[in-house]
Amino acid sequence: MNVPRNCRYSRDHFWVRAEGNEAIIGLSDYLQEELGEAIFVDLPDIEDDVEMFGNFGIIESTRAVSDMTSPVSGTVIKVNSELEGGPEFVNEDPYGEGWLIRVQLDDPDQIDSLMAPEEYEDYIADLVLED
Repeated sequence: MNVPRNCRYSRDHFWVRAEGNEAIIGLSDYLQEELGEAIFVDLPDIEDDVEMFGNFGIIESTRAVSDMTSPVSGTVIKVNSELEGGPEFVNEDPYGEGWLIRVQLDDPDQIDSLMAPEEYEDYIADLVLED
């Protein structure tokens, strides 16, 4: 399972990578594996507000249709429009070309409340053991 060290993680399996007062958000390798092949991604509009742990879009896969939840609060400043024609990037490169949205953070300190990579690895290890 790929868990990059430069990200923080939510219990909903979304990652956030801070870049100053902005952050890039995507879904984790664990989640993309659980969902299966992505076939459609519905992202918010630029200038939409997202709330920490609030829904900001939908991902449809071969296994499920799921809400996407933001790990932080902020204003959407960019969406990955490449996913409209290539939702498979979510599966192929979840931490790179498969990113979802970029937000202007309302409170950069929210990131510190999310799981560090080591904590997230323990969290998903426990989930795997439960299955």
